[in-house]
Amino acid sequence: MLSPSKMAGAAMLLIALPAGARTLEVGPGRQYTQPSQAAAAARDGDRIVIDPGQYFDCAVWQQNNISIEGVSIRDTVLTDKTCQGKAIFVISGSNVSVRNLTLTRARVPDGNGAGIRSEGRNLLVERVRFIDNQNGILAADQPQGMLNVRDSEFVRNGSCEQACAHGIYANRLALLRVERSVFRETREGHHIKSRALRTEVVNCDIADGPNGTASYLIDIPNGGSVIVQNNRLEKGPKTENRSAAISIGGEGVDRPTPEIRIEGNQFNLTGSYSTVFVTNLVATPAVLRGNELRGQVRPLRGDGTLSR
Repeated sequence: MLSPSKMAGAAMLLIALPAGARTLEVGPGRQYTQPSQAAAAARDGDRIVIDPGQYFDCAVWQQNNISIEGVSIRDTVLTDKTCQGKAIFVISGSNVSVRNLTLTRARVPDGNGAGIRSEGRNLLVERVRFIDNQNGILAADQPQGMLNVRDSEFVRNGSCEQACAHGIYANRLALLRVERSVFRETREGHHIKSRALRTEVVNCDIADGPNGTASYLIDIPNGGSVIVQNNRLEKGPKTENRSAAISIGGEGVDRPTPEIRIEGNQFNLTGSYSTVFVTNLVATPAVLRGNELRGQVRPLRGDGTLSR
């Protein structure tokens, strides 16, 4: 049986486009002038390429095994409009990849407007900017599904006007993996909140900055395996929750937690208060190893071990 990390790699391989897939081109002068037009015409296995430009548009992607790609991460922008009262992109198909786009200013009446609402199984998000949305990514329950976010940027997302929204909010997935991504100035909610059976946050840069009002940097409210490794982390002066940087089990544990490893991270507290680096409310001991902590920081509250 594959380990969770190997399962993630296997799942992402499924996103490779099949032989004979069509390429649908979107932009001024193309067959499809808006992404939503391509979404309506696409079939399983297609590749959708979106030219640079600003699109006041949203799209619902129901197809499986498709790739949605901008030509330029900063110049291919979808803004302001949401579909189904959910998101700029609503993705219900499985084995989908999204690359090289900016998704910005998603707002919906229930306060959960997202750059991407993920409702299918196995989504890869790579080199995508999420700017000033209520949620950056909101992933619905998919107990066999995985969300992999790579080389992406999350800036000024989050809201707690109604139910709280976050930079990334993953519900019941098999795996959430976030790697080589940047989070800045999240508002009120958490930078990353995950109810996945396994959560991996690796080589990321997560910081409130001087203006961010986020609660936790990483919130794992119901337990599950947790790997937080080789990240640069900062909790700022305007946080709305000074109690901890990383919280595990704060809403009650309802799934197995085989391991908790918090390793090789740099954490900097820039506010003039004290905090806890990791609050662990599950019975599984947290292993903290090789972390550098700066400021008035207590390393651990709850079960666990510390080592250099």
